[in-house]
Amino acid sequence: QVQLVESGGGLVQAGGSLRLSCAASGRTSSRYAMGWFRQAPGKEREFAAAITGSGGSTYYADSVKGRFTISRDNANNTVYLQMNSLKPEDTAVYTCAARSTYTSFSLSRPNAYDSWGQGAQVTVSS
Repeated sequence: QVQLVESGGGLVQAGGSLRLSCAASGRTSSRYAMGWFRQAPGKEREFAAAITGSGGSTYYADSVKGRFTISRDNANNTVYLQMNSLKPEDTAVYTCAARSTYTSFSLSRPNAYDSWGQGAQVTVSS
């Protein structure tokens, strides 16, 4: 099992930036694909970004493309989500996930992942 712990959430004004971190421990591997999902109050969880194990490929939801950047530091078992030009509609609990076992599900689907963090609150004020 992989344990994931997010940090870096908080309150920011619209137009501002935040960087989320997701530290992995346990059965970590640089081969694991990682993803970020978010869930706003009263809404379903939605995909934000994902990165392959090598870091060679990244994927983004249309709603965050051009504003968010996912990256990873395999030496330190950490994945980051840099969020720029934040909007009030980005307010949500952001959760990172790891895919330690390959599945055929797209990395944009929650079913692709088998380990989840506890989430970090991001609040963007207008």
